Amino acid sequence: MHTRRKFIAGLAGSAAMAACDSLPALSSPRITASAQGKPNIIFFLVDDLGWGDLGCYGDTFHETPNINQFAHDGLRFTDAYAGAPVCSPSRACILTGKAPARLHLTQWIPGNTYPNKKLLEAPTPTHLALDVPTLAERLKALGYKTGAIGKWHLGGDGYLPENFGFEVNVAGDKHGSPGPPNHYFGPFHYHNLNGYTDHDYLTDVLTRKMDQFISDASKQGPFFLYMAEYAVHIPLQAPQTLTDPYIAKNAGKGEPDPVYAAMVQSVDTALGNLRALLKKTGVADNTVIILTSDNGGVGFQGKRLHRIADNGPYRAGKGFLYEGGIREPLIIYWPGVTTPGTVCDVPVIGMDFTPTILNLVHGGAAPAPCDGLDISSLFKSPNSSLTRDTLYWHYPHYSDQGGTPSGAIREGDWKLIEFFEDNHVELYNLKLDPGEQYDFASSFSDKALDLRRKLQAWRESVNARMPTPNPNFNPIEANVRIGPPGCSWEPIRNCLED
Repeated sequence: MHTRRKFIAGLAGSAAMAACDSLPALSSPRITASAQGKPNIIFFLVDDLGWGDLGCYGDTFHETPNINQFAHDGLRFTDAYAGAPVCSPSRACILTGKAPARLHLTQWIPGNTYPNKKLLEAPTPTHLALDVPTLAERLKALGYKTGAIGKWHLGGDGYLPENFGFEVNVAGDKHGSPGPPNHYFGPFHYHNLNGYTDHDYLTDVLTRKMDQFISDASKQGPFFLYMAEYAVHIPLQAPQTLTDPYIAKNAGKGEPDPVYAAMVQSVDTALGNLRALLKKTGVADNTVIILTSDNGGVGFQGKRLHRIADNGPYRAGKGFLYEGGIREPLIIYWPGVTTPGTVCDVPVIGMDFTPTILNLVHGGAAPAPCDGLDISSLFKSPNSSLTRDTLYWHYPHYSDQGGTPSGAIREGDWKLIEFFEDNHVELYNLKLDPGEQYDFASSFSDKALDLRRKLQAWRESVNARMPTPNPNFNPIEANVRIGPPGCSWEPIRNCLED
């Protein structure tokens, strides 16, 4: 391991280098997607998946043969980022191309309140605004059949997927985690998904709904499916038949967590089912599949800090602006376009999906203002570069995992995090120190000052909302929160967010 002195010497020598079951009927003429020359689009979103949870990203405990094969067939990104370290804002930016700070939707919905923390969190809405154009609306206007299956978490009644361009919505509502009550087994109580028994596993049920949508839509024209799994979000629950092999595999030691591993495998099975169905229906060669997650994995859970997700070599996890909270798995497969088994280390972010997908379908520019970039040039040339070298994040909130109000900027290999409670900054070089263990804010003060100014200027440009001093700050009661039902005035360690 490098000493700090050797590390600084190496850093100085490279400082100038930059890194780059029944669904609503669909009505339209029976025409295949290939006849129109437009590819089908499937966005497969896994909830709370850690960067290192998949075999193709280095995990040796979780069984993910289908996703591993998917990565072998397609393009895998190493430096892909969520737009936020928690779910609702991350999902909003995926579907709109706009930064959460611009949308002012920067916290999970409905969020919570820590009445005694040092800062009062920035105000954030309880739903995505109806006047914000979405990817689904644009694709629907282009003749796509649009479906949302699974988690929505961008608003309740009046702000559901069907209010934002989706013709089919199964299980998408205000829920941020399986419930109520929190469970992955039936009976279920979701929008357009009710009933079932305690023998029905949610991931499997959603897979059957996905299969039906694709079977119907593939006969009628190009389709866009937003497949947003509730897994692998807590609570940790999986069929015993999936869990038992992992208990045996870790010899009953408890870590890695066998139930979590089973949940990861259930998602892998869902993707395998999806690809098999695309081949069966004859549309596999004209379908683009994008697989990613909405934020980093939950690193630890409970009073004993039981490890859950694997965020690889990266620091912290969900709720933090360290790499473990925002760096995501991302695999893209477009038959005939992406080169099998390729890897791309160009940094990309959640806002990029809307302009990229619109370009793939010749749908014109993303609605302005757009904070993302069309990254489709990387599909054929993963070693090429983009016209952008800077990424930004804004999280003016306290997370239930321990994160504090902060903002971040990545420019090339450099990353700066600004913490709003005391205004201190931390500076890291991700090429030499991907785990963010060495803070060089003082050693490279000019770089820290430059990045801080750029971050502040970006916040002003998007009219970002900031936290404010709390006149009722009480350090003794700081971890007490007011939250959704069942979480009122409970200690932080006992009440993880939706």
